[in-house]
Amino acid sequence: MKTVYHKADSRGHADHGWLNSYHTFSFAGYQNKERSNFGVLRVLNDDTVSQGMGFGTHPHKNMEIISIPLEGNLEHKDSMGTTAVIKKGEIQVMSAGTGVMHSEYNQNKDEAVKFLQIWVFPREENVEPRYDQKSIKDGEKINGFQQILSPNKNDDGVWIHQDAWFNLANFTQGNGKNYTINKKGNGVYAFVLKGSAKVGDRILKEKDGLGIWDTQSFNIEAVEDTEILLMEVPMDLPAYLK
Repeated sequence: MKTVYHKADSRGHADHGWLNSYHTFSFAGYQNKERSNFGVLRVLNDDTVSQGMGFGTHPHKNMEIISIPLEGNLEHKDSMGTTAVIKKGEIQVMSAGTGVMHSEYNQNKDEAVKFLQIWVFPREENVEPRYDQKSIKDGEKINGFQQILSPNKNDDGVWIHQDAWFNLANFTQGNGKNYTINKKGNGVYAFVLKGSAKVGDRILKEKDGLGIWDTQSFNIEAVEDTEILLMEVPMDLPAYLK
């Protein structure tokens, strides 16, 4: 088993006033050659958007973009004609493919929005752009794994153009479970949303991250009540990036 540990306070940070963002991997003004990606996981941003503020219309291309709200509601508009609001308990995916324009705004006047913005390299370039969102609240599992993303259209959660599986893990103190890799050659990036847990041989606290690869499975045990996002992704970059 190989691992890479990213402590919460080692992340890049940008405070734009209206946007407070922590970057696990290189992004915008934060550039770190040792932290450019984890396999095809390119971006993991922990964003807080102030009341009435947001990201103006901007382009994306050849990227799978996943948004997971942690608090509040976020309005999305795009050039495919989509207008939608996502909130805690939901997951959103946008396959940028050949190119798409979109914006994201906090329309609330009395509370900030907190959400994870995640980018994954697709397995192939120039797919047809698409948008989807689903509720994941009804599938919540205590002391188990809840799949929220996969490569398969008929599986639980949303799907993307990549051999990736995302799971939410909710464990009460002292409980845990073994996670088994879905596809040979994949690794898992574990990101603690709340609480603390022992992942493999490492104790992770809130907003710590741990990448794990070259193993078939690993164990998670909650030190206290814990919520963790597990992002399983291929470790090899697609051919078009080599």
